[in-house]
Amino acid sequence: MSEVTTDAVSVNGVRSPVLQTGPRDRSEAVVFVHGNPGPAEDWRELLSQTGEFARAVAPDMPGYGGADKPREFRYTIEGYADHLAGVLDALEIRRAHLVLHDFGGPWGLAWAARNPEAFASATLINTGLLSDYKWHRYARIWRTPVVGELFQLTATRGAFRTLVGRENPRLSRDSIDRIYEAARTWPTKRAVLKLYRASPVESMRGPIEELAALDRPALVVWGSEDAYLPWQLADRQRMGFPSARVQVLDGLGHWAFHEDPARVAELVIPFLREQVSASVA
Repeated sequence: MSEVTTDAVSVNGVRSPVLQTGPRDRSEAVVFVHGNPGPAEDWRELLSQTGEFARAVAPDMPGYGGADKPREFRYTIEGYADHLAGVLDALEIRRAHLVLHDFGGPWGLAWAARNPEAFASATLINTGLLSDYKWHRYARIWRTPVVGELFQLTATRGAFRTLVGRENPRLSRDSIDRIYEAARTWPTKRAVLKLYRASPVESMRGPIEELAALDRPALVVWGSEDAYLPWQLADRQRMGFPSARVQVLDGLGHWAFHEDPARVAELVIPFLREQVSASVA
């Protein structure tokens, strides 16, 4: 395992802590992007393993984790893609292998389509190009004015444990509590409401044509019991990544890397090692 340290960068006045490991002098890196509710800490174990053969970074994105949560930030897919671009510029990363989860998929793939020369590969964990996607029930609540605010205000630890535990039976109590802690403050809850309300479901489709033309190497890992993003979306990633390797993990849910870290790492780490080695060659 490689040592992981925490630094911070600022993009247009918005500060993002960044977990880093591996050789910092490299301009090529594996970039882990969390989703909702994050944070970057979700990636620590995979990040540490990746640091043994590559530079690897994981930022807290605005509204989440230890990042700033300003009211005026653009909590949109485009706003997050711009922030990611600023983070990579600040870290002097010129070529990125993306590892994405949840809303990190739309954010990261929007960046990839805009920066094809810097986009090297994609590892999609329960996320990606969400063609024909329909909002899950919590998203529908968050997108509804007043109802969303009331739901967020009444989301206690006990209620969270019950709902998330029922929908993700393989998540440990500790994992559920970590997810709750990441989402419990009002500034994060406000960011969630803004993001979902600023993201029409059509925008979740992503830049399919642009990415298909690139046909970058991709690994798709999806839990078969995902309660929010159905596993049938896994094969559809080939619309944007024709050469993608797709692996559906039986019995795992939305947070597959929490539920069975070793099983996910057995797929992700060799793929990343292969892509980094190919770039060096």
